[in-house]
Amino acid sequence: MAHTVGAVRTTREEWIEEGLRALAAGGPDAVRVEALAKRLGVTKGGFYGYFADREALLQAMLDTWERESTDEVIERVEREGGDPRTKIRRAGVLTFSGDRLLPIDLAVRDWARRDEAVAARLRRVDNRRMALLREMIGSFCSDPDEVEARSLLAFCAAIGAHFLAADHGGRTRAQVITRAAALLLDKAEDQPARERAPGPGEQAASPRTS
Repeated sequence: MAHTVGAVRTTREEWIEEGLRALAAGGPDAVRVEALAKRLGVTKGGFYGYFADREALLQAMLDTWERESTDEVIERVEREGGDPRTKIRRAGVLTFSGDRLLPIDLAVRDWARRDEAVAARLRRVDNRRMALLREMIGSFCSDPDEVEARSLLAFCAAIGAHFLAADHGGRTRAQVITRAAALLLDKAEDQPARERAPGPGEQAASPRTS
């Protein structure tokens, strides 16, 4: 019997997955129903059994990305356990080191520059990621300003490393990232009292004389 295109029903998840591949490769403009159908080997008529239109597919794609990059990452980090530093590193690896979530994440960031709704979605995702960083870093660093600064730097390093084209003087990027993570996630030491700036209502100690 001759093969009939579209005879095998494609699932909703397969449309979403193919859409995410297209997004990662070429941005939102690359997510076209006809092109997706061709890559899936089906007619585009089956698409409308799951989605009202292309916009509905884009929203479903963003839903999937948000769930996988927040809920599922956090769930796995907590399930596999470890100390706070281990959890931070695992979350970073799951989100920014793989060949699935990273390309999608970078594509969404570019998309968000031109779409306010996507920018709002990205802000929500990044806020959850920052909340996790604050919680983990706050477990070994008590200064809230330092917690926020370390969280920001860790997040910027995780994302920015994929855009930076600089060399590192014979070191590999992985080596530098590992060292940067060690610095950012090192336990904060209390500042010696003699070096601490006087707080409100306090006077600086007078230098001792012999």
